[in-house]
Amino acid sequence: MNHTKRLFLSLCAAAACLLAAFGISLLVGRYPLAPHEILAALRGGEGMAAQVFWRLRLPRSMACLLAGAAMGLSGAVYQLVFANPLAAPDVMGVSGGATLGAALSIVFLGGRGEGLCAFLAGMAALGAALLLTRAGGRARGTAGIVLSGVLVSALVKTGVMLLKTLADAEGELAAIEFFTMGSFAGITAASLPPLAAGVGLGALALLLLRRQLPLLTLGDEEAAALGVRVGPVRACVLAAATLMACAVSAQAGVIAFSALIAPHGARLLLGGRLRGLAPLSALLGGALMLAADVLARLAPGAELPTSVFTTLLGVPMIVSLMRRGGARDGG
Repeated sequence: MNHTKRLFLSLCAAAACLLAAFGISLLVGRYPLAPHEILAALRGGEGMAAQVFWRLRLPRSMACLLAGAAMGLSGAVYQLVFANPLAAPDVMGVSGGATLGAALSIVFLGGRGEGLCAFLAGMAALGAALLLTRAGGRARGTAGIVLSGVLVSALVKTGVMLLKTLADAEGELAAIEFFTMGSFAGITAASLPPLAAGVGLGALALLLLRRQLPLLTLGDEEAAALGVRVGPVRACVLAAATLMACAVSAQAGVIAFSALIAPHGARLLLGGRLRGLAPLSALLGGALMLAADVLARLAPGAELPTSVFTTLLGVPMIVSLMRRGGARDGG
């Protein structure tokens, strides 16, 4: 099977999974909805079912779809730029940095500028991880990237713990804990505009740079020979991917490993080829996030954080990649 046909079939299958997961997400929850109740709500019906659908279920499902697609796309971009299947925002410490930035905003600014603080701190964490990786002399090695991410994550977690000691126990501390849990339980209709804005701006920037992005995988010298301004393009691409990851963290907290799982699944479907990796990762990321959130809602007793289920998938995947030495093949 040629790559074009394989890509087309993979995109169709991923889109079908995404639609199915979205439909199930609308139906499932502590207050289950039947298909006819959703249709009645869409036609302007009133009642408890309509209230649940418009105020809770639809915004939450839309947020999961946007967040999953954003994390899948950002993970694919990180892996393409660093030529490493273990590179992802949470592995590189970006998600932890976003948490630290949000915590600083909560404690010292009363929550004002929370999204901006999360983005700036996430970018700072990425810069620190890159500096540590290059200082170790293994800018593109699996061990160097993972170790740098672990060190940066440890530092930002220390900062978050210190801020927790300064936070007000009733309000600020609870808000910080929300970030560390990674859950869509607090999503409302008001959460969608800032999430969509961050994801949309990041995706638009990546769309404008879609021709230069694959060239970065050729190496700096070859990319420059083909007319790519390597430094500025790499910075813009990473900033766009980081913006999307931080927009998700600002609304749902840190959803661990979601940016790692979707691109890896896309690689498997594409046989290791890079063409089509980004859109396929976005579709798979959306389906994965919706499925994980459904499982979180169906957990017996209290609802579990969504991050629990993405972690259960992500940890064995990282172990598998490291055992196979996946980063050594550069793709």
